[in-house]
Amino acid sequence: MAAALQVLPRLARAPLHPLLWRGSVARLASSMALAEQAWQLFESAVGAVLPGPMLHRALSLDPSGRQLKVRDRSFQLRQNVYLVGFGKAVMGMAAAAEELLGQHLVQGVISIPKGIRAAMERAGKQEMLLKPHSRVQVFEGAEDNLPDRDALRAALAIRQLAEGLTADDLLLVLISGGGSALLPAPIPPVTLEEKQTLTRLLAARGATIQELNTIRKALSQLKGGGLAQAAYPAQVVSLILSDVVGDPVEVIASGPTVASSHSVQDCLHILNRYGLRAALPRSVKTVLSRADSDPHGPRTCGHVLNVIIGSNVLALAEAQRQAEALGYQAVVLSAAMQGDVKSMAQFYGLLAHVARTRLTPSTAGASVEEDAQLHELAAELQIPDLQLEEALETMARGRGPVCLLAGGEPTVQLQGSGRGGRNQELALRVGAELRRWPLGQIDVLFLSGGTDGQDGPTEAAGAWVTPELASQAAAEGLDMATFLAHNDSHTFFCRLQGGAHLLHTGMTGTNVMDTHLLFLRPR
Repeated sequence: MAAALQVLPRLARAPLHPLLWRGSVARLASSMALAEQAWQLFESAVGAVLPGPMLHRALSLDPSGRQLKVRDRSFQLRQNVYLVGFGKAVMGMAAAAEELLGQHLVQGVISIPKGIRAAMERAGKQEMLLKPHSRVQVFEGAEDNLPDRDALRAALAIRQLAEGLTADDLLLVLISGGGSALLPAPIPPVTLEEKQTLTRLLAARGATIQELNTIRKALSQLKGGGLAQAAYPAQVVSLILSDVVGDPVEVIASGPTVASSHSVQDCLHILNRYGLRAALPRSVKTVLSRADSDPHGPRTCGHVLNVIIGSNVLALAEAQRQAEALGYQAVVLSAAMQGDVKSMAQFYGLLAHVARTRLTPSTAGASVEEDAQLHELAAELQIPDLQLEEALETMARGRGPVCLLAGGEPTVQLQGSGRGGRNQELALRVGAELRRWPLGQIDVLFLSGGTDGQDGPTEAAGAWVTPELASQAAAEGLDMATFLAHNDSHTFFCRLQGGAHLLHTGMTGTNVMDTHLLFLRPR
């Protein structure tokens, strides 16, 4: 793993807003303990990837204050630094960068989600706010993580700044999750509305983030290396907080400082896969038809240094240490959990059942069929470097409490018009799966939360469930299957025990995808 991703020491930090553990959790001591521990681990995962500390680890000034050090590279400082940024964590990153650079920072432009500055002010997170008379101009847009006119104005201001730089200048680019929606600058004659409609259609049909970004780059002035090209001949240092499985710099925020490796044929293949090629507007067809014959040739980024400064791997490593400190045998399954949310829920549910036979000596061993089914589900999800065997061996060897950790970003096929996000839907589906299997004498809790504190267009970060979820829902007249059929997980959890199962953190100021925690504890 790159040096920028090495494990952190425990951070001294202000806590996030506490979760409200109510309802059945307050009545069941064992569930309460698990819920409190789940919150502690989730908080530690988020705290490990807060923007300020990460940026200060990535950047430093030499004793003279005339050179900026980034990894093993040094850049001369002479009041020649410009800053641009886009993403959910960029305000905190920009605040830390301006504090570090001082008078060497000439000008900056950042694009952040609408309302995030006010949310940070309300939360009292002064360390993530720019100081009065800052040299950084702030644009807010992309409401509900969708590109809009405000985000377009920000993108054009960023392009204008970049195009005005010279070979003596240094452009510091700050990128985090949500950056793609905050940097929309479609290639004419494509309009913002046409690009937004196409992206929405692809997402609704289950396109992956990689596929979405391939299309976005092909239709964008700044993505796919466009920003780096606009800034040439200035030197460019791009500091990236990854929100994509595997941390591919060409995919994060659609790679504005990375030359695109995708062709028009790649775009057409994606559009064919989801049945959208025939319905393309004429403007999109025009841009795609002329892309391969661009007289300027392919974009190159030899003047760019791209550095990953934080990722899901880092967050999970800190949560694993916290779990071990609480007495758990902790195994990180993978930081690359992806695939259909239904299959992922089945995987977690069956994994909890198989765990029962290993954690409690009095139970019979898992059947060959169940073990085979678990491995088939894992193969179906195609999870890179899945540590399933290590997890199963740890359970069999230790006969004690186990915490399995994972991160990533599952895909939800939209079938209804309900409210929710992938974390709440995954939690609800896992809750439905847990009722299918006899869990014997073990306590089980599953938590899924978005590290940015916002799961889809809701104010929740995610949710947690136990095997008792189905009976709790039935007692309140809630049919889990109906809510799942309408992708209405948020409404379900709001109605269940007054919202006690929802995770409310507020915007955290960071974003490294999602965190999954599966607690398995013998009674």
